[in-house]
Amino acid sequence: MSFVLRDLPAQVDPRIVAKLAKMETATAGHIRQQGFCDRRIQSVMPGKRIAGTAVTLAIPGQDSTLLHHVLGLLRPGDVLIIDRLGDDKHACLGGGVAVAAKASGAVAAIVDGPCTDFSEIRAEDFPVWCRGPSPITTRLLGVAGAFNTPINCGGAQVNPGDAVIADDSGVLIMPPSEAEAIADWALEKQAGEPKTHVRLRAGEKLGDISGATNIVMAKLKSGSV
Repeated sequence: MSFVLRDLPAQVDPRIVAKLAKMETATAGHIRQQGFCDRRIQSVMPGKRIAGTAVTLAIPGQDSTLLHHVLGLLRPGDVLIIDRLGDDKHACLGGGVAVAAKASGAVAAIVDGPCTDFSEIRAEDFPVWCRGPSPITTRLLGVAGAFNTPINCGGAQVNPGDAVIADDSGVLIMPPSEAEAIADWALEKQAGEPKTHVRLRAGEKLGDISGATNIVMAKLKSGSV
């Protein structure tokens, strides 16, 4: 086993990142199925929403040697996504790693495994998504790891340079070539939602607004239910 280090990817166009930062992952979930990480990967800091460029890392078991090294390579705008290769016991990210990642300019970290020192992460105000807390930490064992290679994070395929959006509802990862169209659609839909809320509060029924009631009544009328 050994270390693999590849070049940093081109970053997502800042204009597109700005759009993604206003988009809710749950809105994209209305029209997209791929790229969503396992729903159990949740924010350590509720209320945070981030967008940026995926920089990938895969580290095994109890070894976080390569993680410590690559923290010095991260750039402003990067989102560090860590594949723990199935390990759900050892926390590779805690207060010290959060401080180092934030100092590099990284906007967030997403870990397919547990983290630790939640209070320190929150105090540092560094957004982290993970599978929950663990008091058992990794070590500098010098075993292996891969930086900027394709990885898997919570069932989602992640390539270096992908667009990343994360908020209270979860994490979405997309190829940059697809990100702007999804963001434009989502922002248009979000702009219309307050109007719908006004109509609901005024007494209209959601089924009438969405068209669901017409579908149900048509089915009943045809006798197909």
